[in-house]
Amino acid sequence: MSDTVIIAIISFLGTVLGTFGGIVTSGKLTNYRLEQLEKKVDAHNNFAVRIPVLEEHIKSIDERLEKEDI
Repeated sequence: MSDTVIIAIISFLGTVLGTFGGIVTSGKLTNYRLEQLEKKVDAHNNFAVRIPVLEEHIKSIDERLEKEDI
């Protein structure tokens, strides 16, 4: 085998390994970012659940204040 063929094979293997390594790294980064977004959505959902409770609490406070004014 000539030196040119050996160099071409080594270059090809390096390219293949580099490509697959990049794909795996990109996939891991995408998964990490999705997990972070899911955490933000969960926090937002928790906030959305708490708002009606706060509204009821404020409503009861308003009613008590109206009774005290009378």
